[in-house]
Amino acid sequence: MYITRTISQQILEANKGFKVILLTGPRQIGKTTLLENLQKPSRSYISLDTLDIRLGAKEDPAGFIDRLRLPVLIDEVQYAPELFSNIKMIIDKEKNKRGLFWMTGSQ
Repeated sequence: MYITRTISQQILEANKGFKVILLTGPRQIGKTTLLENLQKPSRSYISLDTLDIRLGAKEDPAGFIDRLRLPVLIDEVQYAPELFSNIKMIIDKEKNKRGLFWMTGSQ
């Protein structure tokens, strides 16, 4: 059973004004569950927890980003910091679009 979080409304409001949202915190506290429940099914999802996917993101960050269906939730983004410059290029190009990337990261 999903428990609605108090921060849900603030995330949806931030999504209207920003191109990227990064939700960080300790492992296993519900970051991904929260974001998945806020935007199902309109947002695609990819997890960098999976080794093959993570290696693809690290070895070819531009190609990895190009293959994503936006808007997207990238889970555990800390595993592939190589993606950040490519994400920046996308958001710089998409001047009027908001909420393109949601990402989670943990320590």
